[in-house]
Amino acid sequence: MTTGVHEAPAPASASATEPATEPEHRAWVEQIMGMPISVHLRGAGARGSAAEPAVAALFADLRAAEAMFSTYRDDSQISRIQRGELDLADADPAVREVHRLCEVALIRTDGWFDAWNAVPGRPGVFDPTGLVKTWAVGRAARMLDHLPGPSAAIGAGGDVLIRPGALIGPGADAYAWRVGIEDPRDRTRILATVPLSDGGVATSGIAARGAHILDPHTGEAVTEVLSATVIGPSLLWADVWATTAVARGAAAVDWVATLHGTSGMLVLADGTIRRWSNEP
Repeated sequence: MTTGVHEAPAPASASATEPATEPEHRAWVEQIMGMPISVHLRGAGARGSAAEPAVAALFADLRAAEAMFSTYRDDSQISRIQRGELDLADADPAVREVHRLCEVALIRTDGWFDAWNAVPGRPGVFDPTGLVKTWAVGRAARMLDHLPGPSAAIGAGGDVLIRPGALIGPGADAYAWRVGIEDPRDRTRILATVPLSDGGVATSGIAARGAHILDPHTGEAVTEVLSATVIGPSLLWADVWATTAVARGAAAVDWVATLHGTSGMLVLADGTIRRWSNEP
């Protein structure tokens, strides 16, 4: 499932005879974790000398996470744990942190997000793939903390993290990033556009990779929800909620009403679209 980052239009308050000044903007893209990961900076300092090394450090941090957590690399710590060659107690602290987050996610979703029942035919094998990407993006985004001015949008495989920057003048709120949400029934079409100045947008579904999300209680692939998009203050938890919604199937229509402080959209296999907005 894909989302895209777009520039917002000029503020509505801009004079018709005096065009609004567009903020500085720069973008980078690298292939990491088997997907294109993009970093967009906008606002004062986006083209400054400090931006390039900060973004390079962000990408380096993501590559380090990939080396540690990739299930496609025989030498990763997760692969070694799965083969019984490495004990969790001896793993890197980052691995133990992700393990704890998976335990919390298991509890917070009443067992519907289960990193120990996510691999077809291998129940009990720990695989944090459903959580680790957005965890890694949130961790790597800290490399931008010392940039005083620009806001940032980081896109990774259908999930987008927005970090606010310094104000860029009157009407700055009108320069929110716009995140496009793809229609899972026609991936050339944008189903909705979400304006966001701070937080995360996560989409999970079966349009891009087929029925790869399992019902952890039965081990069967789920197909009742084509896509689930969750918008919230935490990209990691938006990602967990989106994956959980797909796993729950049609029951997710009622369950999303319990996700305090989130909004989002479900696209069901029968064509039904369910939107929600829960006030924080």
